[in-house]
Amino acid sequence: MTIYDVFNGDADGICALLQLRHAEAVESQLITGVKRDIKLLTQVDAGQGDRVNVLDVSMDKNKADLVRILDAGASVFYCDHHVAGDIPTHTNLSALINPAADVCTSLLINGHLKGAFSRWAIVGAFGDNLKNSAQALARTVDLTNEQVTLLENLGIYINYNGYGASLSDLHFEPVDLYRLLLRYSDPLDFITDDAVHFSQLESGYQDDMAKAQSSDTLRQTPHSAAFLLPNEKWARRVSGVYGNDLANQHPERAHAVLTSRPDHTFLVSVRAPLNNKVDADTLCMEFPTGGGRKAAAGINALPAAMLDQFLDRLDSLYR
Repeated sequence: MTIYDVFNGDADGICALLQLRHAEAVESQLITGVKRDIKLLTQVDAGQGDRVNVLDVSMDKNKADLVRILDAGASVFYCDHHVAGDIPTHTNLSALINPAADVCTSLLINGHLKGAFSRWAIVGAFGDNLKNSAQALARTVDLTNEQVTLLENLGIYINYNGYGASLSDLHFEPVDLYRLLLRYSDPLDFITDDAVHFSQLESGYQDDMAKAQSSDTLRQTPHSAAFLLPNEKWARRVSGVYGNDLANQHPERAHAVLTSRPDHTFLVSVRAPLNNKVDADTLCMEFPTGGGRKAAAGINALPAAMLDQFLDRLDSLYR
């Protein structure tokens, strides 16, 4: 029997898997990628008796391969918080899906494991910019305010590391970062005992965020704001967390961070207003290569000819 662990390369996917593997330590084949590499089930060649765990990966975008894997005789545990579409009815499928705006995969796994590794769930929730949900869970755990801040920072840094057009853009490949973190059942121990790697994440984040502060403003209204980053590795790394930072600074406003691509398209990260966490997925799915969830979504390659249409729609949707 082969066990496959398929997970998004961001904080939520990594922290969800960390909880599972601390609860059940098994050897598995790890399948992941940059945050936007979501059609991961194409890489799974599972058969009769194999087990496949899928974490923080859109079921809707992987439906055909999911059915293929199920029909081949593998059992699948699927946990996610993106809109799933029609969930297949199959005896080999166990699905834990909740697309609510205040839920992420790490929190779903935390409930599934009855809080066995809640500190990793807190890290994952902070990484997904679910500050209220993360703080609510933190209040049920014996943590000081300083420790909660450390967990929040770690979540932000892990999430930041997952952004990029390719693995070469990242400071750590998600598989390597996951393996570093797996050594610790408590994320606070990673922060204190592996200061070298923690500092590498922290300094990379801080350096890139400092550069993002000088980004060009494409449009700014009371309802929305859009910013343009250049076609540089640092910009591709910081695009998502910069959007989170903007959303936290201006919770009444929707935000889009666009990063130029060499083929005259834009990589787009969208954040719905924190005061109205809806329709980011609806907006992005109106454009080619778009998808995501209610509070946060993106477009992999927005054609330059559609830029004004996108900006108009971003503003009108949140009026």
